[in-house]
Amino acid sequence: MTTFNPFEEKPINIEKTFLDWKSLNPRPYDKHDTDPYTKCRIILMNGTEFEAQWFSRNFSRHCYDNELRQQLALVRRVEQQQQKRISCLKPKDESILEHTISYEQLAVDLTSVLAKNECNCTVKNALNLALLEDFDHLYRYSNLLDIEYGIHPEKLVGGYTEIMPARPTISEHRHPLDSIFPYVNNDKVDTLTKLNIGIITAAEQQTMNYYMNVANLYNKSDVGRRLYQEIGMIEEEHVSQYESLKDTRATWLEELLLHEYTECYLYYSCLQTECHSRIKRIWEECLLQEITHLHKAKDLLHKYEKKDWDEVIPDGDLPKILVLQPNIGYVRDVIATTTGNTQQGLCVVPLHDLPESANFYKYQNIVNRDISCVASHNVIDCRIKYKHKDYRYQTAPSPLKELRNRQKDNTTLARDPRCTPKESTVCGTTENSCSCISKSCDGKTTMF
Repeated sequence: MTTFNPFEEKPINIEKTFLDWKSLNPRPYDKHDTDPYTKCRIILMNGTEFEAQWFSRNFSRHCYDNELRQQLALVRRVEQQQQKRISCLKPKDESILEHTISYEQLAVDLTSVLAKNECNCTVKNALNLALLEDFDHLYRYSNLLDIEYGIHPEKLVGGYTEIMPARPTISEHRHPLDSIFPYVNNDKVDTLTKLNIGIITAAEQQTMNYYMNVANLYNKSDVGRRLYQEIGMIEEEHVSQYESLKDTRATWLEELLLHEYTECYLYYSCLQTECHSRIKRIWEECLLQEITHLHKAKDLLHKYEKKDWDEVIPDGDLPKILVLQPNIGYVRDVIATTTGNTQQGLCVVPLHDLPESANFYKYQNIVNRDISCVASHNVIDCRIKYKHKDYRYQTAPSPLKELRNRQKDNTTLARDPRCTPKESTVCGTTENSCSCISKSCDGKTTMF
């Protein structure tokens, strides 16, 4: 495939990209015959546009130059239109919970793709840590969907993504002090790492926002409402983890350029991989709009900071496109080797490395004091009582024996060291990896 450099494309006048109401209200997809990855791409780009306009608003709130704020408002209006257009592709007959399955499938396969291609150990560890948690969320929501709607979730994921437990959701609740990673140095990482951080931050932020807003709208059951509440708290952790990876020294205008470049990369990837012809045209139109936004950001960076775009993005050619595809083998490998990991301070570590006084145990003893009140456990317990086993879609038994019992939900794995395998791996130390890895980690870290 030939390279594509959006900086070499000719931009159009931004005001010529404004849309009328008809264009802002496209015909939704058919939930019964649309490819699951088309649905995932729609969620991904909806979240990307939310991130773009939210970043722009924060930039504007911290900017004293009214002319610059006007230019931000100009671009932001188009991005608001893009978000409205994309969000309308979701059909009204698709329930909150059905839509949630697509959210979690996106989280699993997007995170897998990013992690497989990531060379920075700090970023890779962050991705693999959250990957197993989103994978377990897919399993919990799938059991809820089966119980309350009688719908088999494997049909919604198209058989592309397995549905089975990983690190139990109950074990994912960590102290907020253990939700921050060291920020990367943009001068020392490649462009793909910068893209990966921005993409996953936006995607997880969208998931967090969705759960924050629909938990009280879920009207099927109290346990369903509580499940959204619980998993929404994990998504808050994920957003804190991912956003902490961003280079905090970058200027607002450098970040603006990176945001627009990321959108060009994603829309170009969507355009190259989309199988739905009508939605493919939307991706193409959005790409043209984003090329214009990128050139606007480039001009603003030069005008206000006297910097050229290649000082921020050394090579304008887009990296290898992002392809949403099955990642069953990769997820299984991560389950087999890292389920027993958690986070301590700024590092991913095996649970067995935590002292008894660790913040993890303090927080667990507060939020999970009464296991009978933990919604993620209640949902599986209900399914087992109703149909004598949990709901799964597997190509083979779980790679961990601790997760193979379908008649009892595991609430101790990665939470109680006595019930957690000692063999856990963490991406090893490198020049660009987590600088805080202590002596307790030495000799226990390996490169995937």
